[in-house]
Amino acid sequence: MLIIRRDRAMTAVSLMLDIAFHAGRSGTVSAAEIAERLGLARRGMEPLLQALSRAGLLDSVRGPRGGYRLGRPQRDIRLAEIVAVALTDDDEAAHGPGGRLQSAVIDRLWRELDDGVREKLQGLTLDDLLRRAAAAGLRRPAAEPITFAI
Repeated sequence: MLIIRRDRAMTAVSLMLDIAFHAGRSGTVSAAEIAERLGLARRGMEPLLQALSRAGLLDSVRGPRGGYRLGRPQRDIRLAEIVAVALTDDDEAAHGPGGRLQSAVIDRLWRELDDGVREKLQGLTLDDLLRRAAAAGLRRPAAEPITFAI
């Protein structure tokens, strides 16, 4: 259930937003930079970054200036896709209480809530979140100037 495993889903959305904000489609962001900004352990977020890469939401770039960048334009990446990858790749099944009341009432309620959350996520893109960041006064970093040395 989406609501129960929201931490992993929120982390995936945060990773994608950080990459969109700091690198966009053209530049790359290292896992170390992402981990530092988000206050996450690099080792703990790598499997999620790899899952997002396997799904085509991120491109992984090797080399000294390597890192991660968006796999598609930000306007084409829906939050529902990001969350689906995070939850599909999650091996931990959420187990809660059992019983007749649980299955007849609580499980049904949670499915309704999950459906509402999924519907909302389907209507939002990374581009929408970047517009919210701009409205909050956050400025994206300027691209590094190109320098030539002979």
